[in-house]
Amino acid sequence: MKRFDNRTVVVTGGGGGIGGATCRRFAEEAARVAVFDLNVEAAEKVAASIRASGGTAEAIRCDITDRASVDAAVAAAESRLGPIDVLVNNAGWDIFRPFTRTEPAQWDKLIAINLTGALHMHHAVLPGMVARKSGRIVNISSDAARVGSSGEAVYAACKGGLVAFSKTIAREHARHGITVNVVCPGPTDTALFADYKEGAGNPEKLEEAFKRSIPLGRIGQPDDLPGAILFFASDDANYVTGQVLSVSGGLTMNG
Repeated sequence: MKRFDNRTVVVTGGGGGIGGATCRRFAEEAARVAVFDLNVEAAEKVAASIRASGGTAEAIRCDITDRASVDAAVAAAESRLGPIDVLVNNAGWDIFRPFTRTEPAQWDKLIAINLTGALHMHHAVLPGMVARKSGRIVNISSDAARVGSSGEAVYAACKGGLVAFSKTIAREHARHGITVNVVCPGPTDTALFADYKEGAGNPEKLEEAFKRSIPLGRIGQPDDLPGAILFFASDDANYVTGQVLSVSGGLTMNG
């Protein structure tokens, strides 16, 4: 028996690099996977690859900034795959520039995607988990939340807020058998990181600087993240809640 037999998992941003790798890993361990993404074509590509390997997956369009879209997506996932056992809030977006060169409209979008979107997902999924007295939530924050990151002030603020929110929800819902934990990626080879490098104006130089600063000597890959995510989502972490784990090659070390 595999760890996620007969469990339904929702991954937001499931069509992207870390999200797609996470969806595929859950499917390998027998989960029924709902691939939520605003880009439904990307979501379907991930879902199709899972089905081609013998797994169960549904691609579902979801705009996490729109509560009506979230409610519809959650209802569709539960109708097709069953009650949601695991929620992974992975979707995110960023722009890379000093804070004084950003505009309030950009702050609004950053907050809507990186913080309010996760709030929508929790608010939609938690009542069912409470009723069943069981559930696992894994929120994907960032090491920017733990130590800051130049050019990512509002993003870091949102991700820091997600860490604090996660700890509070972990306290509020521990009595319901629900755990809430956080994974903080460091620099990871995704489309978002590519945008970050381009914004810096010298991508190759920036990547080399990151590699030199990371004790393990390389930029993370999407497949480096699912192990930590699936641990928090599994029964192996039954007695773990409100915790934050960096997956950053040692770039950020917290006791």
